[in-house]
Amino acid sequence: MINYLEEAKKVFDIEIEGMNFVKNSLGESFEKVVEMCIETLDNDGKIIFSGVGKSGHIGAKLAATFSSVGSRSSFLNPVEAMHGDLGMVAPQDLLIALSYSGETDELLPVVPAVKRFGVKVIAITGDGASRLSEFSDMTIAMKVPNEACPFGLAPTTSTTALLALGDALAIVLLKARGFSKEQFGLYHPGGSIGRSVTLKVNDIMRSADELPIVTAETTVSDCIMQMTAKRSGSVLIVNADKVLTGIFTDGDFRRHAQEGMENLLSATVGEVMTANPTSVEIDTMAVAMMEILENKRIDDIPVVDKDGKAVGLVDIQDLPRFKLL
Repeated sequence: MINYLEEAKKVFDIEIEGMNFVKNSLGESFEKVVEMCIETLDNDGKIIFSGVGKSGHIGAKLAATFSSVGSRSSFLNPVEAMHGDLGMVAPQDLLIALSYSGETDELLPVVPAVKRFGVKVIAITGDGASRLSEFSDMTIAMKVPNEACPFGLAPTTSTTALLALGDALAIVLLKARGFSKEQFGLYHPGGSIGRSVTLKVNDIMRSADELPIVTAETTVSDCIMQMTAKRSGSVLIVNADKVLTGIFTDGDFRRHAQEGMENLLSATVGEVMTANPTSVEIDTMAVAMMEILENKRIDDIPVVDKDGKAVGLVDIQDLPRFKLL
């Protein structure tokens, strides 16, 4: 009887070895491919992946990854390409043909077909002497030592290495073209990542009539009334110029009560507030504000303008409404 865990770990070892082999074999051809991709994208072209079988599945995934990180991309099914889908190809595009053997019958006819449009072709293959490599303008050879399949037949190590190679190309392009986190958010508006990098504090803070705000002379009792009326976990304390000077939270109230502070309710909030609290400016990105909440382990954060005047409050209980938690 086989040892399930031992066999599974062998697959990991074989595939890791294969990825390391491909990583260490990267050289000038990879750099030239990066430059070809940048030139294509700068000329308003797109990067088209094509392949069949397991390579085709990897190609579709890579096209989606490239598009999500700012490199316009699509997937072209080689069979459908020869029956009309070549219409999606434009002269300024770049084709990346994927075939480990380099001899895939369905893929090979696509290369001369797109070249008639003036499209350049990059081959990613395990055989640098294959027909696919011969027909292409540039080749990245990615031979792996062994497939994880005991028969050496099922694409395993080769497809894992191909995926890693494609991801490496996508991320190198991201960095080379200066693609930002904010741009990433624009391409992912429906997800929590997108919301966190497109929303600003101004979009999610409490302000105006919703803002619990008092002066240092206000009694703790009146602060509690403010917090209750505004359904807030804290109040902001400001001076006569509306500049933020402190914050008082329900946690502060409980802590002072447990410590047995006499006449707590009649004390002024200036006596018990947290002075000079952590705050964010109104144009801060939500993702940066979220990091502060997590790192400081706080539930409320005041929002100020460039002059330090209190203009809003972000209460952690509001964040699920914006799908940020």
